[in-house]
Amino acid sequence: MAALAPFSLVWLKRDLRLRDHEPLCRAIALNQPIMLAYVVEPEQLNDPHMSLRHWRFIYESINDLNEQLATLCPNQLKVVLLEGNLVELLCQLHKLGLQHIFSHQEIGLAYTFERDKKVRSWCNKHQISWHESVYGAVKRPLSNRYSWRSHWRRRIHSDSNDPDLSRAIGVNSDRLAQPFYYAVPDAWKVPCEYYQKGGEQRAWYTLKHFLQARGKEYFGNIGKPMQARKTCSRLSPYLAWGNISIKQVYQYAQKHKKRQGWQRSIAAFSSRLAWHCHFIQKFESEHFMEYRSVNKAYGAFPYLQGELAQQRLEAWQEARTGIPIIDASMRAVKETGYLNFRMRAMLVSFLCHHLNVDWQRGVAFLGRQFLDFEPGIHYPQFQMQAGVTGTNTIRIYNPIKQSIDKDPKGEFIRKWLPELSLVPNEYIHQPETLPPIDGQLIDFVLHRDYCEPIVNVVQAAKEARDRLWSYRKRDDVKKEAYRVLHSHSVLD
Repeated sequence: MAALAPFSLVWLKRDLRLRDHEPLCRAIALNQPIMLAYVVEPEQLNDPHMSLRHWRFIYESINDLNEQLATLCPNQLKVVLLEGNLVELLCQLHKLGLQHIFSHQEIGLAYTFERDKKVRSWCNKHQISWHESVYGAVKRPLSNRYSWRSHWRRRIHSDSNDPDLSRAIGVNSDRLAQPFYYAVPDAWKVPCEYYQKGGEQRAWYTLKHFLQARGKEYFGNIGKPMQARKTCSRLSPYLAWGNISIKQVYQYAQKHKKRQGWQRSIAAFSSRLAWHCHFIQKFESEHFMEYRSVNKAYGAFPYLQGELAQQRLEAWQEARTGIPIIDASMRAVKETGYLNFRMRAMLVSFLCHHLNVDWQRGVAFLGRQFLDFEPGIHYPQFQMQAGVTGTNTIRIYNPIKQSIDKDPKGEFIRKWLPELSLVPNEYIHQPETLPPIDGQLIDFVLHRDYCEPIVNVVQAAKEARDRLWSYRKRDDVKKEAYRVLHSHSVLD
């Protein structure tokens, strides 16, 4: 097939938007035809963190972009979905006239980093220019964090890179790229009412809706699993897949910080946006945490092994631990892809502390459940809650206390564990304490209708504290903790 003309590739990854998109701006500035593409790679399809919910969200996001481009761009520009190994695909596109590649950096898993190194090598060999734009406020490379906060402020307050789409010229993708088109599975095309829908337009609707009314109670409801579903921003999947940028969200939120009654909520929300960048930067600098604890001394931590560990892991995954708030949280996230931060932290804490199961056995499973799976958030947070950094405060959440504090009337529990719907409030958090005679009145039998607690919460917490604190006193743990603190302390 002969090339139509020299063209540029704008390679979309976790930046599925048209606004604040520097790679697209730079490609348009060349006045050269553009192929705008998302590539489905074999490694992605086999990634244990990915599931149908993620691919559906990506597909919906691409459809949203094409819906906008049909109106905004008169010159055939559209997003095409390609399939294949990146280097092999680039070889074919090079034969057809590929001259420039534009993309954002990706702070992804190990296989994406290795892929990018191969792409860079290929570009150098074939004299193809590859322009990578900064991802959020992440700085690469970075040897220490001493001036990172100043860098973050500059990035977060910088101007938005909004392309003039009327100037964009699309290649004839059907002729040029059709041999590489991905045959989208039917399952990706079927919408699901329980998940948030992907797309840039939906991201902006969600942000504006949050700041119009429901976000006013954000500060007081962050930790409550029922209320948080409405009063939290619900922007996390849109940030994770780049339907909207962290800069856009932060700057838009700041316009509302002086509204009466909103100050604490806007301040809390803005703080979490800063932490978002902090954790992704940590993952960029300590990318090996995908495979081992950031404090490498925890590689020998005495986790439970063998059949009992597997049984506990499966009970946790299948929401049959006998601890209602744990099981309700697991069912909620499996069904909807969303769970508020406190309940996420509690799920990890319970797995690693009360059940004493290695964090690495649960990390990919929860990644598959979270619609907003973002490696740079997921891995540092998971390790922090698992207590294997040697630096963060050890948090062993008491699930019974959390349940009573955050879901006092059991509304969240009853929604996701309907088998407990008739259990009175005073027993909803620990149904095993329901007197048999009261159980008869509501026709409830614990072992028949629900299950016994998998562990004694009080005893398991005591054993976990003993393990964690004794281990933290080890010299090798302290030495590694010093290194971690030195690498990631933000001083400016």
